[in-house]
Amino acid sequence: MLRVKPCIVDCCSSQPLSERLGGLRAPVFFAYIRMHMPFDTAAKAVVIWLVILFFAMANGFLREAVLTPTLGVTPGLLLSGLLLCGCVLLPTWLLLPWLGTRVPEHLLMIGLGWLLLTLVFEFSFGLLAGKPLPELLDAYTFRDGNLWPVVLAVIVGAPWLAAKLRGWF
Repeated sequence: MLRVKPCIVDCCSSQPLSERLGGLRAPVFFAYIRMHMPFDTAAKAVVIWLVILFFAMANGFLREAVLTPTLGVTPGLLLSGLLLCGCVLLPTWLLLPWLGTRVPEHLLMIGLGWLLLTLVFEFSFGLLAGKPLPELLDAYTFRDGNLWPVVLAVIVGAPWLAAKLRGWF
């Protein structure tokens, strides 16, 4: 009897992804990934996210040490946001072949996983550093040239966009 992996069958399902995920609750989302994506692909996606995290932290240091003191707050935040988008897209594009999947649904799940990892990282370290929640939430506005909401959208779409730019689908 020929057995087909659930991820292959499920990728062709007519049921919307949002229904299959059961909402965007993190435990349900990661359980869905565990059931429908090969473990090595998910593990490689986390490694790529860690590379992106390294570049994002370097970008933050550059912003605080050079860009905002030299250019001012608004131009510094704008340039830093654009650089951060590049810090997400370039490693994603370069490392995508290593990831080992060309399934658009997997790429979308990876982007959503990166978003969840990023939000958990941001809020965890912000709260551990003693920042109040309203100050953390202030980063999710476009005030003073802040592009953080755009960066989050880039994080979600980067795997799919990189695959599209490579002509994979």
